[in-house]
Amino acid sequence: MNKEIKEPIRKKWIWIGLILIVIGNVPWYFSEGFVEPYVLGFPLWAFIIFVFSILLCAYLSWVCLTQWKIVEEEEETEN
Repeated sequence: MNKEIKEPIRKKWIWIGLILIVIGNVPWYFSEGFVEPYVLGFPLWAFIIFVFSILLCAYLSWVCLTQWKIVEEEEETEN
C-alpha cells in the first residue's frame, strides 16, 4: 500500500496554471463595446471566454484526478 500523500495546494505550478487560465477568462484585454469579429456566431470575446471556461474545467478535473491523493481514500479501502 502506497502511503504517499499528494496535495495540489502545495504545488506552485498548479496555482500558476490556475491563475493564468482565470486571467485569460476575464475579457479585460478588449476595449469597451468590442463586438466584432464573430466566431461561430459569437463575438470574439464570448468565444474566448467559452474556450477558457472549458480549459478551466479540464485543468481542474485533471488536477483532481491525477495530482490529488489523500489518506481518506486509503482508509476507506481498508474498512
